[in-house]
Amino acid sequence: MGARRRAQRELSDLLAVEFTEPVPAGVEIDDLTIAGGGGPLRARRFRPASVIGALPTIVWLHGGGWTGGTIDELLNDRLCADRALRSGVQIIALEYRLAPEHPFPAPVDDAVAALADLRERADGLGVDAERLGIGGNSAGATIAATTALRQRDIGAPLHHQTLEVLPAALRIVGASMGRLLLPAEKESVERLADTYRAGAPLAEASPLDAPEHRGLAPALILAAEFDPLRDGATAYADTLRRAGVPVVLRIGRGHDHASPGLTARWDSARRWRDVFVAELADAYRTRRASAEPDEHRRSSRMTSPTPTETRRR
Repeated sequence: MGARRRAQRELSDLLAVEFTEPVPAGVEIDDLTIAGGGGPLRARRFRPASVIGALPTIVWLHGGGWTGGTIDELLNDRLCADRALRSGVQIIALEYRLAPEHPFPAPVDDAVAALADLRERADGLGVDAERLGIGGNSAGATIAATTALRQRDIGAPLHHQTLEVLPAALRIVGASMGRLLLPAEKESVERLADTYRAGAPLAEASPLDAPEHRGLAPALILAAEFDPLRDGATAYADTLRRAGVPVVLRIGRGHDHASPGLTARWDSARRWRDVFVAELADAYRTRRASAEPDEHRRSSRMTSPTPTETRRR
């Protein structure tokens, strides 16, 4: 696994240099050690340099198919720094453990332990413990959603959950998977999900299959029109709505699973970023450095291929 992960990291960094905007000025970045489910873990903190004191904070979980990815990727640094600056929300990216060496529930255990540690050390780490949330991209969003369920169950509610291009179920949901993937690609996705789940019941590991969704933290779900995972993400938004959970669903018309990282090359990726940070700033009640234009927030239909559909539950 080590060689494969190194190769994935090298490719990711090469792509980020070409396609993702660099880390902006005005962001403080430092490395931390935070409690994990099996011992201390590395984490990386991103916060606006102009702000002193406690900030609303997200524990952020990177993507990588549950078996790869790292906080050291250029993609992670560039996106987290830009989003922290623009939203006014402190982002702490967690180096959670990976399958197959550490399948479910290890990554969720890591996120739960990290949240508890941040609450305990809030003053020293500049964390507003009353506005502490969870978020993630792709596989990290699955872990984040399951963490939110766990936090509710243990009586440690979160302020918010941010779920970007979410694999909401560790099984096939809806028609988007079959329509947008070749059979071999579909089998590969299923293998990754099975590797992460490692035989655990879907009711425990798969957010959409949890037996109860009432009482969860408010959610922002960002889905892409041409992402095979889209139908699962929209199904999760509907499930949360039926459970009485406040949820904002944004669907990026013309976007696919990788669109969020294309900020250096595609105006619509920057518009996705603007939607992301505007919704984040609203959810965490901050004064953001860069806002989505007002006309985009008034309308649920924007010119393709920007994030076009808004459903507020």
